[in-house]
Amino acid sequence: PLPSVAKKEGKLVSQETVLVPGGPGRGSPSTLTGLIIAEEDPKEPEPFLELEGETEEVPATNLYSAPDSCRGRCLEAFDKHHQCHCNARCRDFGNCCEDFESLCDHEGFSHSSDAITKEELQSISEKIYRADTNKARKEDIIINSQNCISPSETRDQVDHCPEPLFSYVNEELFSKPTYAAFINLLNNYQRATGRGEHFSAQQLAEQDAFLREVTKTAVMKELYSFLRDQNRYSSEQEFVNDLKNMWFGLYSRGNDKGDSSGFEHVFSGEVKKGKVTGFHNWIRFYMQEKEGLVDYYSHIYDGPWDSYPDVLAMQFNWDGYYKEVGSAFIGSSPEFEFALYSLCFIARPGKMCQLSLGGYPLAIQTYTWDKSTYGNGKKYIATAYVVSSTQ
Repeated sequence: PLPSVAKKEGKLVSQETVLVPGGPGRGSPSTLTGLIIAEEDPKEPEPFLELEGETEEVPATNLYSAPDSCRGRCLEAFDKHHQCHCNARCRDFGNCCEDFESLCDHEGFSHSSDAITKEELQSISEKIYRADTNKARKEDIIINSQNCISPSETRDQVDHCPEPLFSYVNEELFSKPTYAAFINLLNNYQRATGRGEHFSAQQLAEQDAFLREVTKTAVMKELYSFLRDQNRYSSEQEFVNDLKNMWFGLYSRGNDKGDSSGFEHVFSGEVKKGKVTGFHNWIRFYMQEKEGLVDYYSHIYDGPWDSYPDVLAMQFNWDGYYKEVGSAFIGSSPEFEFALYSLCFIARPGKMCQLSLGGYPLAIQTYTWDKSTYGNGKKYIATAYVVSSTQ
């Protein structure tokens, strides 16, 4: 393995060309055009990604929900144009919709004191980070990140990297129970939106097996105990059932009924209107690259961590379709990503969620699917991905 280079803390503040060292298992430093490091302690993560064009797939909430009802609107952001409100503080202001209590109270969001603070998010994300004992060690993965391009070049669709992204992965990782259960799910989906997903009994059992394995881990136990203390769930079974619905429940991105889910989109990847959407997982990327189906083109961002998990924002071609900016954790366990995305979706649905990992800030953006709901108006995950960090 190539020695990793220590990284410098700082904040991305202006457009310049600088040398940026690689992360764990990386080779020589690369030139990063578009970002310069300021000698200051980072307070807020700076976004490095556009919203990936994924927002166009996520319709505006008010198009699909009655303005005088909370159906599908529990915990949405305050909007002065609505006749009544369904956010955590509507009780304090006396402007809740009439069905707020019946539709939203079961979620445990009835009082503003239940709102999760940024500090609490940073604290629980650090606990989850420390609890991830199944993550890759430095020697388990060697990355060849090669050429870094400027954000303005991402639409050019030029292959700047002749070599694969992954030079080496210790595949013994994949025999760990959560990895094996995760990998079993990846071939259960048709990547084209507009083609309905129809699961066999075995494929449904594989979803349950994955949930069963991840909930055994220290990572997910940390998340559950945090959310229980925040009055979001009263039992582990309620928590697991909700995860199953929000991640694996089917909805329609295309014309066919039930052609997509949060899990398929985020972890497996989809193709819509001739573009790759979602596909934010390193294991999926590695396996598709190994089969010759993914061609790594370049990256625009390499995170500050000198051990795994790290973050890479990259450009690639997936069997004939281009991904303009795809961010992914590298070297994380499946349960780590599943936990952080779930945390952000539950605590900051449809918003930027500011976390802390190993002392570095990191933000995750989630979007809710608003055309259809489950339970009492609860939202499915439309997408979740890393949007910013610090160099």
